[in-house]
Amino acid sequence: MKKFYKITGCALLLSVLMPFNASAQLELKPESLSNPDNEPIEVHPVPHPRQLKWQETEFYAFFHYGMNTYTGLEWGNGDEDRSRFAPTAAPNPRQWLETAKAAGMKGGIAVVKHHDGFCLWPTETTDHNVTNSGNEYGRNTNIPKDFADAARDLGLKYGFYISPWDRNSVHYGTDKYVKDVFLRQCAEIAQYGTDQFEMWFDGANGGNGYYGGRNTTVNVDRATYYDVPNLRDSIHKVCPDCVMWGVGGEARWIGNEAGWAGQTNWSPENRDYAPEGNGMYGSENGWFWLPGESDAKATNMGWFYHDGESPLTSERLFQMYLETVGRNSTLILNIPPNKAGILPEKSVNSLVGMGNLIKARLTDDFAKSAKITVSQERTSGANRNYTAANMTDGNKDTYWATNDGVTEATITLMWDDVKTVRYVELMEYIAKGQRVKKFQIETTQDGESWTRRATNVETTTVGYKRIIPLNGNTANSYGNGYNVKGVRITIQDSKACPLISRVSVY
Repeated sequence: MKKFYKITGCALLLSVLMPFNASAQLELKPESLSNPDNEPIEVHPVPHPRQLKWQETEFYAFFHYGMNTYTGLEWGNGDEDRSRFAPTAAPNPRQWLETAKAAGMKGGIAVVKHHDGFCLWPTETTDHNVTNSGNEYGRNTNIPKDFADAARDLGLKYGFYISPWDRNSVHYGTDKYVKDVFLRQCAEIAQYGTDQFEMWFDGANGGNGYYGGRNTTVNVDRATYYDVPNLRDSIHKVCPDCVMWGVGGEARWIGNEAGWAGQTNWSPENRDYAPEGNGMYGSENGWFWLPGESDAKATNMGWFYHDGESPLTSERLFQMYLETVGRNSTLILNIPPNKAGILPEKSVNSLVGMGNLIKARLTDDFAKSAKITVSQERTSGANRNYTAANMTDGNKDTYWATNDGVTEATITLMWDDVKTVRYVELMEYIAKGQRVKKFQIETTQDGESWTRRATNVETTTVGYKRIIPLNGNTANSYGNGYNVKGVRITIQDSKACPLISRVSVY
C-alpha cells in the first residue's frame, strides 16, 4: 500500500513562521489514499438512501377514499356539504391493507385529502373535515391514524396522499394557504408516524373551484408556489425515509395511468422533463436520480368507488406487474373502498388472485440450483469479493462485477437436468448508479447450441429490476415455457463495469 504524507493546515502555517530547524521537528501525518476493497466507482447520479428504500418497496396499494366516494365525483368542486361524507359503516383501513398484503404488496398509500379539500382526519387547518361529517361513523373517522396503526401491525410500509390543490379553501392561491394550511396539513400527517415511506402530491394544481365562495379560477406555478424546499426539509426532519412524490421532486410520474413503463427505462432524469412524453423512459444522461412510479387502477371505472364498477382480472393485473415492477418502475395499484369504507369482495378476490399468480410464477428460482459461470470476475478486495455466487446469495448488498473498463460480459447458468423456464429476472446494484445499456438472453436445450429469446423485447436497461418473459409477450407471458439446460445472459454495453446483484430464472 502506497503512503504519502501531508502537512496539516496549522503545520504549514508554522513552517512559514518558524525557523527551518524548528519546523523540521514537526510530526508529519501519514495518510492513505487507497481502495482496499477494490469497489467500483459510482456512476452518477445515484439514489439517496431514502430513494433506494422506496424503490425496494416495489409494489404497493393506492386507496382513493373520501368525499368523492359519496358524491360519485372524481374531482369535487370544494363546495360539497360536509354532511355528504357519511359512511354506512365504520371505515376499515386494516381490511384494505390485509388485501394489499395478500396481493403481494409491501405497503399502501391512503388518500386523506383530495382536490375538494375535505380532510379525513380532525385537522386544525380547516373545518372541512371529518369532525363535521353527516353521521357518527364519519365523525369518529381518523383515516391517517387507523391506516398507520394497521400498517405497522401488519408489517407493511405506509404513506399518505395530500392534495396540494384545495378547491375548498378561501386562501388557495395566496401565501397564507401554503403557510397556514398546506404545510401545516403535511406536518400534521407526518405526526402519524415517523416511518412513512412516501408522501404523494398530485400534479393537478389550480383551476376553477369553490374557493370559500369565490367561485373563480385560480392558477399557480406549482414549481414555486408550494415552497417545496421547506416542505422537504420539514418532513424529512420528522420522517427521514419519506420520499416526496410528484410536486416534492424525489420520484417521478411514469407518464400514464395505464400500468406500464417503457421497456427502456432510466431512473436518471431532469427536473424539467415532460412526463406525458418522457416519464415512461427517463433519460440516460439525466442529472437527477428521479425514479419512476406507475399509478394504475385495478377497477374499470374511476379512482374513487362508483356503483357498478368491476375489478380487472388477476391476469391483467399480473401483466401490469410485469410491465412496471419488471421494467424498473414501482407500481402503485388503486383499489377504491366503497361507501361502507371497505374493499368490495370482487376486488379483494381479484387482488388475492394476482398475489397467487406472483407467488406461483415468480417464486421457484432455478438460478439457486444452477452452476453459474461468468466471463470475468472483478479482482477481490480486502473485505469484499465480486464473484458470480453473489448473484444468487439472497443478499441485496453483494453483487458480481467486472474489472474497470470491461463493459461486455456473459453470465451463464447451467443445470444437469432440464428445466421449464419462462422468465429471467435481473437486478443491478443501483446504489452505485444505473449502468446496463444493452443485453440479450439465450437458452440451450443440449448445452451446445444457443437460441436467442425475447427477440421482440427491448433488452436495453435493467435498473433496479427487470423481468423478461422469454416468449416476449407480457399479455400471455406464462405459456408453455422452454425446456432448457442452460440460460446465457450477455451484457453487450454498459456505462461502466456492470454490477449485477441478482439473477433469477423462473
